[in-house]
Amino acid sequence: MHTTQASPLGPGSDLADLGELAQQLRVDAVRAGTAAGSGHPTSALSAADLVAVLAARHLRYDWEDPANPGNDHFVLSKGHASPLLYAMLRAAGAISEDELLTTYRRAGARLQGHPTPVLPWVDVATGSLGQGIGYGVGIALAGRDLEHRPYHVWVLCGDGEMAEGSVWEALDAAGRHRLANLTVIVDVNRLGQSGPTALGRDVDAYARRIEAFGCRALVVDGHDPAAVDEALRTAADGLQPTVVVAGTVKGRGFAEVEDAEGWHGKPFPEDMAARAVEELGGVRHLRVRGPRPPAAPAPIPAQAPAPVPVPAQAQTPAPGATPAPVGTGRPVELPVFEVGDEVATRAAYGRTLVALGDARPEVVVLDAEVGNSTTTEDFAEAHPDRFFQSYIAEQQMVATAVGMAVRGYRPYATTFAAFLTRAHDFVRMAAVSRVDLALCGTHCGVEIGPDGPSQMGLEDLAMMRAVRGSTVLYPADATCTAALTATMADLDGISYLRATRGAHPVLYPEGETFPVGGSKNLRGGGEGDRVTLLGAGVTVHECLKAADRLAELGVATRVIDLYSVKPLDAAAVRRAAQQTGALVVVEDHHPEGGLGEAVLTALAGERHGPAVAHLAVRTLPGSGTSAELLAEAGIDADAITSAALDVTGARRTA
Repeated sequence: MHTTQASPLGPGSDLADLGELAQQLRVDAVRAGTAAGSGHPTSALSAADLVAVLAARHLRYDWEDPANPGNDHFVLSKGHASPLLYAMLRAAGAISEDELLTTYRRAGARLQGHPTPVLPWVDVATGSLGQGIGYGVGIALAGRDLEHRPYHVWVLCGDGEMAEGSVWEALDAAGRHRLANLTVIVDVNRLGQSGPTALGRDVDAYARRIEAFGCRALVVDGHDPAAVDEALRTAADGLQPTVVVAGTVKGRGFAEVEDAEGWHGKPFPEDMAARAVEELGGVRHLRVRGPRPPAAPAPIPAQAPAPVPVPAQAQTPAPGATPAPVGTGRPVELPVFEVGDEVATRAAYGRTLVALGDARPEVVVLDAEVGNSTTTEDFAEAHPDRFFQSYIAEQQMVATAVGMAVRGYRPYATTFAAFLTRAHDFVRMAAVSRVDLALCGTHCGVEIGPDGPSQMGLEDLAMMRAVRGSTVLYPADATCTAALTATMADLDGISYLRATRGAHPVLYPEGETFPVGGSKNLRGGGEGDRVTLLGAGVTVHECLKAADRLAELGVATRVIDLYSVKPLDAAAVRRAAQQTGALVVVEDHHPEGGLGEAVLTALAGERHGPAVAHLAVRTLPGSGTSAELLAEAGIDADAITSAALDVTGARRTA
């Protein structure tokens, strides 16, 4: 059977025609997986009726213009069912049959095993299960509260991923925000990867849980196009966020695998695929053109940015001065801090966010219910329309930020450094989605003092350095913090700023510049230097104290502030190593994956490497004052002085 209809299927098509379209999607999913030799055809077969009805009757989309601001958004949270998405794109005319059958899951192709935004019709990368609803919440919030556009967000997820806690964080956010422009469709096909799911076919149990989170639940037979059509029509009525709980059968349409365990993630051999295609009615060439998106008027900002006075020095820079590194908005008037004053970098971060918000309407800020500590409450007071409280749900905070980044906003998401570890998988996947996103982790290291180890971010540098394409920044003072916070508004990919809790002296004057990948030489620099102390953040201040003590002992010392941890100023590190022959690297972080390893990587391949001492937090800290804990960890000025004497051999002559 090779069917081609005279005109594309659309909102007025008969339900019987939609059944034919669903069969085509099944056939194409089977063919794609078999041709590739890998894939998840049974996961695609269960949801084909759902996607057919959605694409033909409810998804308002201009397939020739995926950037149309009026387009609805479709997130395939069960990303392993990618052949179903690609079959839909083939039916819409977005990709060819040849591309589907000859490039799926092949090296260098855009039809990857799990969808990514290398395809212009895909907003976010999926496949790490339990994330799609969270992204949908972010996109829906952006559409309603920031863009003021009428697009609808549709998310298709599997029943297996409903076991992820992030799903319920997302549904809680959807219910709390009453996101009537969000519809989630749950494909309840009973089977996960290795066996039945926790709830099996108990669709009523799913419905009860969903309703407890403030969302409307509609239970339907997922293989009844009329029931699915009615549910999706109800879901888009603008009243409340809706979850369509669709009972389905995994492997639907091919009796050999229907509701059978052991077929997850297994393509059909060629002879089996041929039987499946025949049982499903053969190859078809139906086309689908769903409803068109509404005309998209220019968005109306919820609140126009406040006028920003441009100071005289910004209009005519003083000799040697460099304007703040901003991109698309008006000049940012950075807060000014006096050298010697004690200011917490987290406080400088909050003040700079306000200035950014004044100048750049695309900047939005999210916090995880610690805004009075992270100081994002400053932004919330100045720009309440662009501040989003995530409460203690760090995964959803990052997911919301990703959804807003998809829509062209520049999110700054902030919480304690320790708690960003809970959202690491969302950060990792944000990099796969190629979004531009700024993160800030405050209260890092033992420097925070008496709260104890549960609150101390001691792994965050390693975590963020490992993210593909990330930028990792750790300023030592308020002036550097302000400059780097503004810089993050124009960085590609994931950027991370590490901020300390306590107040420390301002080291740099107004107008000092801090290029990403750079460093600052705070002491020494001459030919007579015998050791270089390398620090970032709080340890820069300890290095300066140690340098004073070493000077009294006759040891000429260089101090370098490595505020850019990734990319590191490798040239400055290598130069210091060659000129002084001895390095002491000091970090308020575990030794694994942080500043020390970044420095050692920069030195890899040096023929005559320097003597290196690496001071880091190597024991389990407890409570105490900041000074006590820095000393106990062996990263205070005393420990640095001692390490410098050892590494230079100066102790023997002191």
